[in-house]
Amino acid sequence: MTEHPEGSNSNQQINKSTNQQQPKRPTPEINSNQQMNKSTKPQTPHARDQFKSTNQQINKSTKNQTSNARESPTKQLNNNKHNPLKMKKTILLAAMSLFGMIATAQTAGTVTMGPAYGNQVYYKLATQAQNAYPNNSWDIAFYRVSAMSMGVRTNEAKGILTYEVGPNSTWSTVDVSQEANWTSLNNSDTAWEGAFDRGTATYGWGEYNVVTHHVVGSVVFVLKTGTAFKKIKIDDYFGGYTFTFSDWTGTAWTADQTVTVANSASADRFYNYYSFTTNGTVIAEPINTEWDLLFTKYNADYYGDGSLYYPVTGVLTHPTVQVSENVEPTGIPASPTMAYSTNISTIGYDWKTFNGTGYTINTNKAFYVKLANGTVYRLVFATFEGSATGVITFNYQDVTSLSTEELGNKVTFAVYPNPTPNKRISIVYDVVGSSDKNTVSIYSLTGAKVYDAQLPATGFSNSELDLSNLNSGVYILKFQSGEYSTTKKIVLQ
Repeated sequence: MTEHPEGSNSNQQINKSTNQQQPKRPTPEINSNQQMNKSTKPQTPHARDQFKSTNQQINKSTKNQTSNARESPTKQLNNNKHNPLKMKKTILLAAMSLFGMIATAQTAGTVTMGPAYGNQVYYKLATQAQNAYPNNSWDIAFYRVSAMSMGVRTNEAKGILTYEVGPNSTWSTVDVSQEANWTSLNNSDTAWEGAFDRGTATYGWGEYNVVTHHVVGSVVFVLKTGTAFKKIKIDDYFGGYTFTFSDWTGTAWTADQTVTVANSASADRFYNYYSFTTNGTVIAEPINTEWDLLFTKYNADYYGDGSLYYPVTGVLTHPTVQVSENVEPTGIPASPTMAYSTNISTIGYDWKTFNGTGYTINTNKAFYVKLANGTVYRLVFATFEGSATGVITFNYQDVTSLSTEELGNKVTFAVYPNPTPNKRISIVYDVVGSSDKNTVSIYSLTGAKVYDAQLPATGFSNSELDLSNLNSGVYILKFQSGEYSTTKKIVLQ
């Protein structure tokens, strides 16, 4: 869906890329950082490689023991099918041995970006802490986490357009009347890769020097904000960035200015932010442990092939966060499985559509946000007020706290809400590898099977079960994935 460009800056026009060699946007199941790497580049670490390495470490199991699955109600029923009283006693004892699950309350989140979405807002799910920074407070950002990693982003939320003009030899002859012949570049919307990193040099803006171990700039860029032009080149990178820029006055270029921004600035943040207004670094991001989601304006790769970028308002995620998008209509979705993705715009912007007067929210679309520590939140958007206020509301719930169970280090399983007030219950599981099949069965306390369904066999899934045809009361739910199985008591109210 195309977002209505309500209240967008006039500079945020649709950018048609003339660079036919831009990498295609990967599907959410693919690690976007792997797709962005150019096979011909020397094996020198890069910001995207750093993020890839971080993401690969997420949720590695530290457990070495394998738990034994409980005996299933089905097996118990078969063993006692000739003795109804014994069968009933067995089921009741099994139910009593299981602890009840108390659903954690949903958290109502509200983010205010301000009129015309004037602020970028960072949000931490565990604490509801927010940090807002004006869109116009910075212009370019330099990745600073490691001396062996690099990346340069431009502030698309401010309406800055980025162009590649040519090699360093063109610096003194840059002609703004040739704008139509320049190559439009955009920040990646699948990884924290900047517009400068997507230029034609081996490292986007420069080449690696095997003797000095510096990356030396080789490309000239122009940044356009409204009608103002600024030419810029990254001269050198080695533990920091040295760059040169000059402004177009309307008749000539101003004298060159050269600046160095060391990685040591802005400790514990991913980027150093530089403002051409103040000619210095500014803080425009909280420390990296204090946010999970970024509510912001950005340019989205509309077709996914780099041919058209469109200004939108949505959500990007922290480099170590993974997200699974799941459509959850009434009952079990036809295709409810989606693997966790490191794509930073998996949440993105298309959970809303403009209806002519306001925005309609797709409340059937749920996002499962998995943090580096293994915590998983289920998030559903509620309202979007548009550019008048920039207010966004949403509800989320920590589903890992709902007695998540690991079955043999292969399957993570949880049920929520329990008790359920409306006879709808969600089965959430994550299967490592593949299983022959996943099934869920529900039994009454007398041992009668009252519900049975087959679920997707692999990956992460959330399936909502509509149990409205069952009477209120206590039941035994059995979940089986291949050779692993478990049972839980559920309460329908």
